[in-house]
Amino acid sequence: MPDDAVARAAAEARAAAEARAAAEEESAFSHPAVDPDATAAYGDDPDQVIDFYAPRVAVSPGGGLAPLVVVLHGGAWRAPYDRRHVTPFADFLARRGFAVANVEYRRGGVSVPAQGAAGGAGPVAGRWPETFDDVAAAMDALPALVRESLPQADPRRMVVTGHSAGGHLALWAAARHLLPADAAWRIDRPAPLRGVVALAPIADFTVADKLDVCGGACRQLLGGAEGFTARVPYADPALLLPTGIATTLVQGRTDTVVPEAVAEAYADAAAKAGEVVGLTLLEDVGHFPLIDPAADACAVVAEEIAQLAW
Repeated sequence: MPDDAVARAAAEARAAAEARAAAEEESAFSHPAVDPDATAAYGDDPDQVIDFYAPRVAVSPGGGLAPLVVVLHGGAWRAPYDRRHVTPFADFLARRGFAVANVEYRRGGVSVPAQGAAGGAGPVAGRWPETFDDVAAAMDALPALVRESLPQADPRRMVVTGHSAGGHLALWAAARHLLPADAAWRIDRPAPLRGVVALAPIADFTVADKLDVCGGACRQLLGGAEGFTARVPYADPALLLPTGIATTLVQGRTDTVVPEAVAEAYADAAAKAGEVVGLTLLEDVGHFPLIDPAADACAVVAEEIAQLAW
């Protein structure tokens, strides 16, 4: 095939992929937000809150307590993307019989100048250490808050899920017992979780940084080049293995936001650490169908959660 034909075919393929990704994103964000049944604070900041969704159907034998799914939203740890965009996903899970806790946390909000490959203009990704402070505090507060605000839930059957940057936080929350000894967030034993289902997670910071995922978001989250080197042992799930907690990654193979290579790198790191991590790869699926109630991929996610929760 002549060079110009090859270039034309490649351009057409890129255009088709971009169009499909845009359509997937539009579908995921087209659903109206769903108000929670209750909201509780785990701190004094307005972003330190958890929304609770009661199960819409009883699926436990004998109508007992429902498993609790903790949702950590994505959005590259940046302020414009809050928990509201995953409320349709939380409602979808509640309609599948789960009790749901949708966690908010502090994100980056200070504008940064254009940084080329290291990042883009706009809100910086995350706040160090506040983003991590909040996820740790929310997880620690959940059992008591659930008893008060979501009595239909069984916190002994808890699964953490998260999408994109939230997938990173879900994996990190399950690995706190492996943090360096001087980490404020370290706990003495594995968290009492049935498992983790991470959706297109930013799971390996080294690979994600090389691929410039979300405009250098990993590097921004950790405070730039100097902070990245010093803080990555405290933040990168791929360095915090094996967790001893059942973990499944769900990844679209045509994801252009967080490419498949990032999830595969985490699974490889787990295998080298002696831990088997599930990796469910979905053909012809991009980044957003995983949290889109209208997409078949979302039903796959719910089934992966069910396999760990029940």
